Amino acid sequence: MRVAVTGTPGTGKTSATRLLEADGTGESEDDHTVIHLNELIESDEDLWTERDDDRDSLVADLEAIAERLGDWDGILESHLAHYFEADRVVVLRCAPETLEDRLTERGEPPAKARENAESEALDVILSEAVERFGREHVHEIDTTEAEPEAVAAEIEAVIDGDREPSAGTVDFTGYL
Repeated sequence: MRVAVTGTPGTGKTSATRLLEADGTGESEDDHTVIHLNELIESDEDLWTERDDDRDSLVADLEAIAERLGDWDGILESHLAHYFEADRVVVLRCAPETLEDRLTERGEPPAKARENAESEALDVILSEAVERFGREHVHEIDTTEAEPEAVAAEIEAVIDGDREPSAGTVDFTGYL
């Protein structure tokens, strides 16, 4: 099973998926292989084409990444994860005001934090995921007030087939 965990930066993707990650012992049935795509991109110059100095980010080469991933299995975690083949897509969402605070607290420039908050209010990543995979494969999770353990449990429910698709249930347009 291939599960893409995506969402605007700051929604909690890495925190939640680290809790689901295989610890290498193979003793737990609930451990998963997790590909932290942003880390993979940062570690391999063949997976990006240029550095965007204004946004302090790398421009990913989606074709090179798809080739590198090949026939992957497990959880793919990144704000880009929904660009790759998957069986289910989990879109983590967060209230724009909270998201902006989280990003600012972790050192992002105010303009970048605001840009991401606006993208979240506009449902940019959710819309892209639904367009690519259809509503029947997209699961939306609001992380605004949720602890990483609760988010991880919701992702696990998606993986296990115990959570119905829920695209379009979170609305942050009031932020605009």
